[in-house]
Amino acid sequence: MQKIIPNLWFDHTAAEAAAFYASVFPDAQVTDTQYYPTEGLLDFQQEFAGKELTVGFEIAGYRFIGINAGAEFPLTPSLSFMLNFDADADPAARDQLDALWAALTAGGQVLMPLQEYDFSPHCGWVADRYGVSWQLMLTHPQGVERPFVRPCLLFGGAAQNRAGEAYDYYSQLFPDTQAGPRMLYQQPVGPAIPGRSVLFSELQLLGQWVVLMDAGAEQGFTFNPGVSLMIEADGQTELDRYWAALSAVPEAEQCGWCTDRFGVSWQVIPSNLEQLMQAPDAYATLMGMKKIEIAAFG
Repeated sequence: MQKIIPNLWFDHTAAEAAAFYASVFPDAQVTDTQYYPTEGLLDFQQEFAGKELTVGFEIAGYRFIGINAGAEFPLTPSLSFMLNFDADADPAARDQLDALWAALTAGGQVLMPLQEYDFSPHCGWVADRYGVSWQLMLTHPQGVERPFVRPCLLFGGAAQNRAGEAYDYYSQLFPDTQAGPRMLYQQPVGPAIPGRSVLFSELQLLGQWVVLMDAGAEQGFTFNPGVSLMIEADGQTELDRYWAALSAVPEAEQCGWCTDRFGVSWQVIPSNLEQLMQAPDAYATLMGMKKIEIAAFG
């Protein structure tokens, strides 16, 4: 069961974006839609009364949630998604990559051109028409097996050269973490520090592979709530533990959202939140919280 779910912040287009992904990705579907209540909304939410609040969708079994909101948090490439096309497992992998690249670049922005690199014979990086960043990669035949989707945290801007620190911190925070490869820059590359900055690393957190790396060029962006990682905690004790470890910016705390010491946004919620939201005045109760207190829902 997937316990860390990326949430993507869309400017009024969550339903449209989810339908788009379901149409262009192989093995993808829209799974569920939650709606804003028609009353009890905060002033800035009034325009959304009765409209989509979140839209869940899956890509190759990997869960995403699209948040339908305003323009407060534009998406950045600091948190992108690596897509692993395995030519050994599927002879049509390259053709599928090319077809998806064509769909995602239409109306989007190419961040790295689709071509051969040292780490892949065929790879490219694109921010699609909705601002979500994807890295499409044809794997080397000798590469290790990985799932189709992996979140990738790029430490740049204010978080530059902290990928190694984050690797160690997350390794200690999450139980049963599996460490993957960890490669450092060996030569000066932009703001990266040889022997310290992380060129590429992987961790398996709560059963899911996550990539962490330091930027090799100066970046004018960093992490923000445009992409948040939602943890479904089993009970208040587990929720409290994650919240204490992850919340490092008090002013960012709101209805289960927090920001960690590296600037990465998280949502720490109870695994039965959907059930809790059926209680009377549940939406207003949630909006009035910082850390979620399960007992407050009655």
